[in-house]
Amino acid sequence: MKFVDLLKTEAVKVVASASSKKRLMHDIADVAAGAYGLSESEVFEALMERETLGPTGVGHGVALPHARVSQLTEVVGVFILLEKPIDFDAIDRQPVDVVFALFAPEEAGVEHLKALALVSRTLREGMTCAKLRANPDPATLYTILTEVEGVQAA
Repeated sequence: MKFVDLLKTEAVKVVASASSKKRLMHDIADVAAGAYGLSESEVFEALMERETLGPTGVGHGVALPHARVSQLTEVVGVFILLEKPIDFDAIDRQPVDVVFALFAPEEAGVEHLKALALVSRTLREGMTCAKLRANPDPATLYTILTEVEGVQAA
């Protein structure tokens, strides 16, 4: 599995200001609806429901919200770079500014886990996050995300 399989260019956004975690989830749902033709309300509800199980802020300013969505047949993603970090109830209590949301079909098994592992492994790399934070242009962000795996594979 590769980022290029998970992410469309139109699913990469820079958000100037999200006032709260809930507002960010609305923004993610809006991007997912536009990029993948999903129901914005279903995506939002699925994300919020998943967050009740435990926060998906993984530390170092990174969050990996994820949910299952009935309309999907494959795992897809949304990448958001926040210009202003927000409180996300992350495990290290640090505000979040790098967000990669994953959406999987209701019956997804191992593919969902592989995608989550790929994203987690990539965003744990300090250099990758530094490059993402330094480039607030969606096209550049997409390139960074889709090229990083080629460097890792080498």
